[in-house]
Amino acid sequence: MARISGVNIPTGKRVVIALTYIHGIGPAIAKQICEKVGIKPEVRVNQLSDAEVIRIRETIDSDCMVEGDLRRDTAMNIKRLMDLGAYRGIRHRKKLPVRGQRTSTNARTRKGKAVAIAGKKK
Repeated sequence: MARISGVNIPTGKRVVIALTYIHGIGPAIAKQICEKVGIKPEVRVNQLSDAEVIRIRETIDSDCMVEGDLRRDTAMNIKRLMDLGAYRGIRHRKKLPVRGQRTSTNARTRKGKAVAIAGKKK
């Protein structure tokens, strides 16, 4: 099992698909990494040599912000908005949708389970 950026990537999958298991790497960036390292995208992870895995690891470390660093950066950006008192920061603080979605209906994922109001009839 190959371990890249602190994540065990699955061995039976193609390299392009397996790299997307790392937080911060999507299909497009995974394809770019394969091209840069010189690995065919249809090669499986268990067919890679140790040298190829090391080259992939070095490429990711030098080019991409992934896993812990990316999560920390995102959290710091949200915290900055909240400290400034920006509109988006206030929405984050109240745990409401941030990007302009409606909240009179829907938004249940963000707001949580609906709570019945006692004594309210029509």
